[in-house]
Amino acid sequence: MSFEEYAALARQLAEQRRAGEQHAATESARRRDLHAAVDYLQQRLTAQGHRLDQLGRSIRVDQPPAGSAPGSPAEAAGWPGPPSGSGSALGSGFGAGPVTAAGSGPSSAAGSGPSTAPPGAGDGGSDGAAGVPGRAGVGAYPELPAGEARLALPTAVSPAGVGVPAQRAAAVDPAVELELARRMADEADRHGQQAELLAQRPALLPTWSPLARAVAIYAASGAAAGVLVLALVLASGVGMVDGFTLGAWICAGLPAVAFFGGYLVLGRWGRPAMVTGTPPRYLPLGFLICFLLVPMAYCAYLLLVRGLR
Repeated sequence: MSFEEYAALARQLAEQRRAGEQHAATESARRRDLHAAVDYLQQRLTAQGHRLDQLGRSIRVDQPPAGSAPGSPAEAAGWPGPPSGSGSALGSGFGAGPVTAAGSGPSSAAGSGPSTAPPGAGDGGSDGAAGVPGRAGVGAYPELPAGEARLALPTAVSPAGVGVPAQRAAAVDPAVELELARRMADEADRHGQQAELLAQRPALLPTWSPLARAVAIYAASGAAAGVLVLALVLASGVGMVDGFTLGAWICAGLPAVAFFGGYLVLGRWGRPAMVTGTPPRYLPLGFLICFLLVPMAYCAYLLLVRGLR
């Protein structure tokens, strides 16, 4: 070989070495980026988990019991296991004894004598060098007929049909899987924000402003007390309630009942499930509405009765 050929070979080896180093550097940078993306995604998912736990505690949702978590022993015990004879069925495919066709004759019982099977026939033990075909002076595997060989070969069970070999799983690209996980995390963030917005609305009149909600609730409580005022007036007309009792209920009793009823309704159904601080209940406004609406209902009833007369 001439000097020029040696020089060309040396240049080729140097180029291959540089290409290998560049490929290794690129692969190392890609792995670092993947690890950084995995760490960032893990931190993001952890923060999402804490936020969901806080949201669940705010809306008073109990955590699921530990036994019902996916992958728990309780759930694993519920899955149907393999049939009792599956181990022997699989073992028969791997040479638990010499394979015979149907009706060829009875097989030898266990312990009846020394095994007459040739080396490597699948007696369950290690055959040593006899199990390696192609060795000089060592017996190879015996050839079986086509039907018996088909029975002896183990096959993987697939959903498409029995006896079809299972296909190999396709290679998974970590970058694609991380991108899918990032998109799912974005979707979880969007749904979490929607859940927080819904949790910041009360169950009663959720689209109304707090002031309008308070006015409506206190007015409804005063209207209900006004109906009771009319019932008391009718009872006073038939002599069941005297004038002093009627005046006490109209001026103090029923307005107070209406005010406290509206206050309790606002605290129970007018409070958002997730809110910072205490929402306003507008106590002076509610007091004014209730203590004015009930006497005004009585005055309106008197005017209506006099007008009809």
